[in-house]
Amino acid sequence: MSGLFSAGSWETVWKYRSAFALGFGNTLLTAAFGILLALVLGAVFGLMAAGEKKALRAISRVYVEFIQNTPVLLQLCFLYYALAFSGNSIGIIPTGIIALGIYHGAYMSEVFRAGIESVPKGQFEAARSQGFTYFEEMWYIILPQTIKIILPPMVNQIVNLMKNTSCLYLIGGSDLISLTYSFVTGATTGGAYAPAYLVCGLLFFLMCYPLSKLAGSWEKQLKRREAITAGRRK
Repeated sequence: MSGLFSAGSWETVWKYRSAFALGFGNTLLTAAFGILLALVLGAVFGLMAAGEKKALRAISRVYVEFIQNTPVLLQLCFLYYALAFSGNSIGIIPTGIIALGIYHGAYMSEVFRAGIESVPKGQFEAARSQGFTYFEEMWYIILPQTIKIILPPMVNQIVNLMKNTSCLYLIGGSDLISLTYSFVTGATTGGAYAPAYLVCGLLFFLMCYPLSKLAGSWEKQLKRREAITAGRRK
């Protein structure tokens, strides 16, 4: 029944398609909120890292170094079981959102920091000479110039976060990987390994590939627009 070309295996997968749909939806939910949290943390700690205050830079450095140098699986398990044993469990999906958001937020922070530091110092001085506050300077002058630089690595982190939702399997999650494993080992559905994992892989592909293509197209448009603007200035 486990063969890729087994009609019976595909019939079983189709019969229980609602399980794959549930896993797909839970994975999208976890990824969407995890991405939002990662972007917020990345922006906050990226601005701290690129700022002039040593204390804020030090806090940002500690966060980035600790998170980047410990496995995301360890962070996820620690957060889940620490909350569970303390009697404050918030559920598997919320725990996954927080853990993945914090983990990828550290990488997003480095993306934002690198983008900000790539902007010529003259842009900062010009903004300050016009009376902009720090946040106005970043929002109106600096961050718009970093988009073409931070977009590719940012999309890479978003795609990685989507794939890392599979880590929820370790804490008994209801994500796509977890439900696929439950399906192939179930008493009534077990055995359809190849079709089940192929469907799971295709669903992950449907999540990640369009985003990568969209980001690539957006990046080309930004570069083309910049080239046109530079040509007009000449």
